[in-house]
Amino acid sequence: MTIRYDAGEVITAMVTPFNEKREIDYPAVEKLCKHLVNTGSDALLVAGTTGESPTLTHDEEYELLYAVKATVSGAAKVIMGAGSNSTRTAVDVTKKVESLGADAVLSVVPYYNKPNQQGMIEHFGAIARSTNLPIILYNIPSRTGVNMLPQTVAFLAKEYSNIVALKQSNSDLDLISELKAQCPKDFAIYCGDDSLTLPMLSLGAHGVISVASHVVGEEIKSMIHNYKSGQVKAARNMHQVLFPLFKKLFMAPNPVPVKAVLSRLKMIENFVRRPLVELGEIERAELFDCLSEVLDALKNS
Repeated sequence: MTIRYDAGEVITAMVTPFNEKREIDYPAVEKLCKHLVNTGSDALLVAGTTGESPTLTHDEEYELLYAVKATVSGAAKVIMGAGSNSTRTAVDVTKKVESLGADAVLSVVPYYNKPNQQGMIEHFGAIARSTNLPIILYNIPSRTGVNMLPQTVAFLAKEYSNIVALKQSNSDLDLISELKAQCPKDFAIYCGDDSLTLPMLSLGAHGVISVASHVVGEEIKSMIHNYKSGQVKAARNMHQVLFPLFKKLFMAPNPVPVKAVLSRLKMIENFVRRPLVELGEIERAELFDCLSEVLDALKNS
């Protein structure tokens, strides 16, 4: 079935590489983009939470968008994190990134001020009316403090043709069934938690907006393709192999663990901006042991 806007099945929520001064490391951005495109990412999400958007200035975000667009050069879609808990700011940023060539935006439920469902409708409605870009809604109650209900998503999807998809980061899988029942059939749902990708695919999700795809993107894409082609056992086996890494990449606040892994793989330097802190020695050892075990299991599978 055709969906409104197909950003692909594996969207990587890309980290923002920093140098030792914790400034954006643009050579590393270019290297990482090429790596992701070559290992299964259909689209790159720039300046999301995994990209440490809370500590990026808007100017840094716009420069980062320009650098990523120039590097991927059409080989992958570039989706920009453009959400805010201020509707006016979210509208302004969305307009700006549209002018800079973003292919789509990810817009999060307003955080901290905790709007009710009508407030969410007015917030996202204002954004949708301000742009021609495809908009992916982002529901993550653990960070925003409030849950966007399926009927709210369904209303927005029916009212605005450029609201095209939802990134759902909520472990209540019954909500996926409710979303699929209430939303238009051409509205896509993306899993927002790597470990829930396979369960959500079974309920009708289109793909995943992933952190683990920095490291095992080809394997995640293989899992999705196997499931959709009816090779359910192969998909389940891949899920089981990858599951320990999915969980370990969230042993500390995201993106601290995945940046440690990418540093070990010589892709980026291991720096995050405060208030995040890098993993300690014991934590790194635990994470790298898990990584080695998963990579060995993939070689032997």
